[in-house]
Amino acid sequence: MYDFNPLKKHLSGVEEWLKKEFQQIRTGQASPAILDGVKVEIFGTPMGLKEIASVVIEGARTLRISPWDKSQTKEIEKAVTVANLGLSVAVDDQGLRVNFPELTAERRVGFAKLAKDKVEDAKKQIRQHRDIVIKDLTAKEKGGGYGKDDIFRLKGDTQKLVDELVKKLDVMYEKKEKEVLG
Repeated sequence: MYDFNPLKKHLSGVEEWLKKEFQQIRTGQASPAILDGVKVEIFGTPMGLKEIASVVIEGARTLRISPWDKSQTKEIEKAVTVANLGLSVAVDDQGLRVNFPELTAERRVGFAKLAKDKVEDAKKQIRQHRDIVIKDLTAKEKGGGYGKDDIFRLKGDTQKLVDELVKKLDVMYEKKEKEVLG
């Protein structure tokens, strides 16, 4: 029988990738995940924010960044500002406070479009993985390992796996769109 485990693993990876991408899209609510992509230059080495500070939700639209080494506060402030996430940063005696401004209607539409683009990227990845399996099945059919009926059924099973994930991704997008457009 054909081994679908590599395909399932790839499809699962695409789903996880999309979840992470969606976490980084702002919804007007404070979320530490939006800072996951921020890199801070420490002693000439770019480091993730989680490696040098704790990030916690302080309020509905506020995050608190507490650097483990207070001397790195300025570098963290610069990195968050340069990341151009549309957030305001204020330094105080406890570290940094990151404020999420109220989203304008224009920004909300932009974020919804960004989420749609991410879903399309995920679907493109899924189609690429599906095409690899289809090519493999076609090669096996030509090699004589499987009969035409088996190949037809296996291609159908492959498409079924792909269709299930595409439906799941569409549901994820609809949920994210509602969050963003509020």
